[in-house]
Amino acid sequence: PTCAAFAPAASYLTNNVMKSALVAPNNMIPAELVTEVPAALLSAADVATTTATTAAASSSTNLLSFSDQGQNLAGIFFQASLLPYLGFLYFLSFRANRTPNLGNFGWQYLLLFVLGTIPSGIITKSVYGQSLANTDWLHGGAEALLTMTNILIVLGFREAMTNPSFQESGSKYGNTPKFIAGGIALAFAVACALGTKIGFEGHSAFLFGIGNLPADTVTSLPFVMHSEPDNALSIPTWAIHCSSVIEFLFAMDITWKFAETTGNEKWKGLTWGMLPLHASGICACTYHFFYNPSSLQFLVELQAFFTLLGNITVAIAAYRIAASNGWSFRELNPFPKSEASPEGIA
Repeated sequence: PTCAAFAPAASYLTNNVMKSALVAPNNMIPAELVTEVPAALLSAADVATTTATTAAASSSTNLLSFSDQGQNLAGIFFQASLLPYLGFLYFLSFRANRTPNLGNFGWQYLLLFVLGTIPSGIITKSVYGQSLANTDWLHGGAEALLTMTNILIVLGFREAMTNPSFQESGSKYGNTPKFIAGGIALAFAVACALGTKIGFEGHSAFLFGIGNLPADTVTSLPFVMHSEPDNALSIPTWAIHCSSVIEFLFAMDITWKFAETTGNEKWKGLTWGMLPLHASGICACTYHFFYNPSSLQFLVELQAFFTLLGNITVAIAAYRIAASNGWSFRELNPFPKSEASPEGIA
C-alpha cells in the first residue's frame, strides 16, 4: 500500500511470474488431469503430444507467473506507471530543489520494493501455486520494503523542516537509516533464496506470526462470526500494511510543511499529487481485508489506476518544483559547456 508508486498489488504479482515476457496462458491442461487418461486409449503419437503439451504448460506456468494481469486493465495501468515515476525521480533530484538527501533516497528505495516483488512472485507461483497476496511470509517481507520507503521519506523531510541548514551541517542520522534499509533489503533477498529450503510453506506467517492469537481463542470471542481462511494476513503483515498507510499520511503532511520551510509553495503541489497513491494503498488494504477474493478483483484494477494516476500527478508536481528552481530543457544536455556550467545533467 501507499507510496505504492507503480508498485503492483501482491495479487498482481502472482499468477504470472516473469512477465518480462508479459503474458501467460491460463488455460493449460493440468498435469494431473493428463496423466489420468488411460494410456491404452491413446496412440503413441497422442501420448507424445500430450506429454509435450503437459511439459510446456508446466514450464509456462512457472515462468510466467509474474504478471497474471499483464494484458488486462490492471496490468496495463501498472506497467504504464513506471515511466512517469522515473520522471518524478528525475525532477525531484534536480540539484536546485535542495531535496533532502534521505527523503530523496526514500523515494528511490521504492524501486527495490518493486524489484523485490518479482522473485517473490515467481516463488509463490512456481512453488506454492498461489498468489503473493496469499503467501504471508513473502507478502509481509515485500511490504516491509515499502514501509522502509515511507520511514526514509518522513525522516529526511522532517529533519529538513526542523533544521533548514542540515545540508551544510550534515544529517544527524548519518548513513545509519540507509544501512538499515539496505539490511532489510538483504534480509528479504536471503529469505527469498532460502525460505522454501528451510521449510517455509505457502501459508507460513510473516515473522512467525508474532502477536497472532490461537485459532481457538479467536473463535471463542463473542464478536467473531467465522474462522479466518488460510490466506488471511497475519498480525505482523497487517501491522506492516497499516503502518505504511499511516506513515504515508505523515509524509504528505511533512512535504506540505517543507513548502513553508523552503518558501516554495510548489512543494504543496507534491502533497496533492500524493493523494492518489494513498488511495491506491487503501484499495490494497480493502482487498486484503476481505481475504483477496476474485469477486473483488476490481479493487486491484482500481489500485492500479490510482497508482498510474498518482505517479503522473507526483511527476507533474516535481516538474513544477524543479521549474520554479530554474530547471529548463537545457538541463537535458549531456555535454555542458564546462564542468562549472549549470547546464547539463545534475
